[in-house]
Amino acid sequence: MAKKKEAPCPPMALWLVTFSDLMTLLLTFFVLLLTMASMDNSILTKVTVTTADLGLLDKRGSGRVNVKEHMIVELMAKPWEVLDKQQRIKDLLFPDDTLPSEISKSDLNDNLDVLAKQDGVALVFTDQILFAPGGTELSDKGRYLIGRLVPMMTQTDAPINVAGYTDQSDATQTPLELSGARALTVLAFLVDKGVPNSRFSLSAYGNAFPVINELGRPVAESPKNRRVEILLKTARPIGGY
Repeated sequence: MAKKKEAPCPPMALWLVTFSDLMTLLLTFFVLLLTMASMDNSILTKVTVTTADLGLLDKRGSGRVNVKEHMIVELMAKPWEVLDKQQRIKDLLFPDDTLPSEISKSDLNDNLDVLAKQDGVALVFTDQILFAPGGTELSDKGRYLIGRLVPMMTQTDAPINVAGYTDQSDATQTPLELSGARALTVLAFLVDKGVPNSRFSLSAYGNAFPVINELGRPVAESPKNRRVEILLKTARPIGGY
């Protein structure tokens, strides 16, 4: 008995099989892409968090640190607005929840001023919060406070002047020697923490410039005569620095 010949597969059926295979391949390709994208995101997140955890940076979030430091730089880039925003700058630099127990907020406010200058903004620390009486080495408080400036300083390339001032209260050194030694200590600390040495200049004024009171008169006896001013020259003049 003769075998029946199998009927040829209709062209439409062949097309459907080919289309089905193509869709399977495309689906596999897109699943692979999605897996790779998820993996890249995971790696990127880990890298960002690791970067945020370095040094003195705030460890509470990967994206917040740069945003906060940029805000400080932007505020300091407009010296004419500093009078109204000096407390805001202090709060951004030294948030309440990061201050060590030995530094109270009132102590910080009494011993730190944010001043507008012609060419930028000066952060002015009294010796009481940076040094031991008559000393030239940074105290634990001083190292903490000056260290907190480093992340902000890395967000700008502005030149920085560190200037020392004092009075006649210390008998072991002349006012000029003491003010210069303290300014140099602060400068060296910042350089050691990674701020480029080429951005710095140093000034020592001894007791030549006492603070001025509300009446515009110099005050010979004032704790604020014994100070270090860190001036960020953020007000860029025409033609550059």
